[in-house]
Parts: sequence; structure tokens; C-alpha cells
Amino acid sequence: MKSARQVAFEALLKIHRDGAYSNLVVDSLLKENSELDDRDKAFVCNLVYGTLDRLILIDYNLGLYLNQPVRKLKPELHTILRMGTYQLLFMDKVPSRAAVNESVNLAKVNKSSFAASLVNAVLRRVSDNGVRLPEGGETDPDYLAIKYSCPEWIISLWIKAYGIDNAVALAEKALEAAPIVVRVNTTKITADELIWKLAEEGVVSEKTDVMPDALIISNTGSVEDLEAYKNGLFHAQDIASQLCCMALDAQEGETVFDLCSAPGGKTFTIAEKMNNTGAVRAFDVYQSRVELIRSGAERLGLSNVFSYLSDASIYNENYGLADRVLCDVPCSGLGIIRRKPEIRFKNRSEIDNLPELQYRILCNATRYLKDGGRLVYSTCTLNPKENSEVCDRFLKEHPDFSPVKVHPDLPRYSEDDKYLTLMPHLHSTDGFFIAAFCKNGGGK
Repeated sequence: MKSARQVAFEALLKIHRDGAYSNLVVDSLLKENSELDDRDKAFVCNLVYGTLDRLILIDYNLGLYLNQPVRKLKPELHTILRMGTYQLLFMDKVPSRAAVNESVNLAKVNKSSFAASLVNAVLRRVSDNGVRLPEGGETDPDYLAIKYSCPEWIISLWIKAYGIDNAVALAEKALEAAPIVVRVNTTKITADELIWKLAEEGVVSEKTDVMPDALIISNTGSVEDLEAYKNGLFHAQDIASQLCCMALDAQEGETVFDLCSAPGGKTFTIAEKMNNTGAVRAFDVYQSRVELIRSGAERLGLSNVFSYLSDASIYNENYGLADRVLCDVPCSGLGIIRRKPEIRFKNRSEIDNLPELQYRILCNATRYLKDGGRLVYSTCTLNPKENSEVCDRFLKEHPDFSPVKVHPDLPRYSEDDKYLTLMPHLHSTDGFFIAAFCKNGGGK
């Protein structure tokens, strides 16, 4: 049987070498190594996600004790040193001796036996000296980038867009574990009833002040293993996404289009809010993701969900018109770094073309909307070029649409936020952007 550290090593190596998504890699490896007990599985998750969260700071500290740049290390050796450093600096319950010795053992069995003495020497110096930071201060983007393990370009983007205080708070929150939030399937059960059902399975859950049908749960292993999940009593969804669905304000019996739906969370919440009436037509460009929507709707017992293989940027007259359209467009994901830490290491050039794609999808959405209908544009990123600038351009070039202020009671990060930018430190949600528009005035 593989040790928890070996499984964590394999996960981090695959993420480092192949650019794979952390959640998919971890889930796959934990299934392959199902003999690990719950404690070991939790250790794997803490070690993998914690190391990814602190990667820039870890590499900075390693660089202080190496004679070569860390980027020139072999991937196997680099991964072992990163894991060991994270355990020494941030996992208080792991004895320093164990962190060093187990890292040396990993080196011996993972193509790095030649460097076992190096691993031992470097990690002992890390242990002796603790966390080291460069010179600088809380207004220096380069210093902040290392302290919070967030690339300088993201820090600078946030400072320019939201101010230094919000930028620092966003970087701090990105290092925290995200809560597990679920949406009650109100077509089957109430929030209070679900709390009791979950308690029977040993799960602790509590209501939220913002969203009455959302529960924050804890003391759970895999959510998908819960009987309440298998019976379709809830689906996982952050409060930000639920607020997005509420902004659409779909009513019973209406027709709603969700143009970029997969994996389907917003589709399901909308369908439940409509009390399983009308039609929620969910679209995605990949067949495998369309199947995710179908299977999710079936598990939840939502007969008003219909899924289609379709490119949201290309108009298809056969789909007809909708009362409401949701465009939760592909984005850079800078609002969900704490859930997917590898997002922070995207190449900046990867997001340069996103605003044009997002705008095309938004414009295409208008062709499906009835007069008086509501259109919602959303992203899970914190980047004005993908958010407010897309919406400002849209309003300028579409005079038949007017903005609708959503969730006016929620705080805005500044008076200049014409739409709604959700931030973890202000709203206790993922970072998210929501804008709503009405076609030809009045209406819904």
C-alpha cells in the first residue's frame, strides 16, 4: 500500500509536470488508493492543496539554500523539496524530524536517490530558519507576491482595480480553505429537514444569513458518498453562484436558457426555484459535460431540465426564445483561486483573448431573449477586463438593453461598482461578478 506522502507526491508531480487540474488529480488518486483511511486521505488533501497554495513562498525559501535556480531542479526532486518545505513551515502537527526523514525516503524511491543528502541538508536549513521573506512592505507588489504566493501580475491587477486594501485581503483569502456550501433541493426537502438528514450521517450543517436555502456543511468526507446526496436532496454550490441564480429571478412556468451550463449547478438551482416547472434549457460545448448536466438533473429529480450540445457563441434559430438567459461565461477564474490553487499560475497571455469571447457569447445571448426579458452575465473572476468592461461595452453597443441593479442590499467594494462584484472578505463567498440587463425596458 502506498503511503499518504507518496500519493501526495504523485499528485503534485502530475500537476507540476502536466499542468493537470488539482481537484481532478487528487480525486482520481484517492479513488485508486481507496485503502487509505480517512485520516490519510485528509493528510493527502492538506499536503497537496497546501503546497500549491504556498508555492511561490516555498520556492523563494528553497532558493535561499540551493546553488542553482529552483526552476532547474528535476521535477521529482523539486516536488519532494516543496512538499517537505510545506510540512516544515505550515503543518504544525508534523514533527520536523518526520518531515525531513520522510522526504529523504521519497527521494530514494522516486528517481532522486542521487539527491537524498541534498534533500536532507536543504530541509534542515528550512527547519532551522523558519519562514523567510524578502525586504519590502505591504505596498510592494513583489513582496506581496511572495508573502501570499500570488503572482505579481495578479497582485498588481487587483491593486489597480480594487485598491491596495482589497488586493491584500483577496490575496489573504486565497490562502484559506473554501467552505463547503450546498444548495437544498427545495423540490424534495426543506433546509431544516436536510439539516436533520445530514446530522443522521454525522454531518454538521448550518444555514446562512444571505441565502435561506444554502447550508454550510462540515465534518464530512466525500460529499458524493452521502446518502442525502445520492437521494438528490442537494447539490454543492457556493453562495456566489446561488446569488447569480437569484439575480436571474426566474419564475414558475417560464423558459430559461443557461448558455454555458456545465457542470450544471446554476441550471439546477434555477430549475428548483421554478419548482420543477417550465423549461430550463442547458447548453455546453462538450458532450461529456452535457452528460454531467443530464445525470445531475436525473439525480435531483428535475424533469424541467433539458441539455444540449451547443456553442454559446454561435446562434441556433432552432432553440427559439427564452424569458430569461444566463451567460456564466468561460473566464480566468481569479475569484476561485482558493478552490483551484493552480489557477494562479496561469500564463497571463492565456486570458488576453477571453474578453472578446465573453462579449461574443453575451451578444449572441441577446438573440434568444424575448422583449422585456432579463439577461444575466456572470463570471467567477476578479478582473475588470472580463467583467465591468465587457458590460460597459455591451450597454454602449446595445441601446435596447438597460442595466438592472441586483442584490442592492449587498455591500459594494466601492461606490464605482455599478454591477455586483462579490469578494470573499466582504461577502463570505467566492470571488464573482454579476450583471443583469433588461431588453427593451420594463419587463422582468
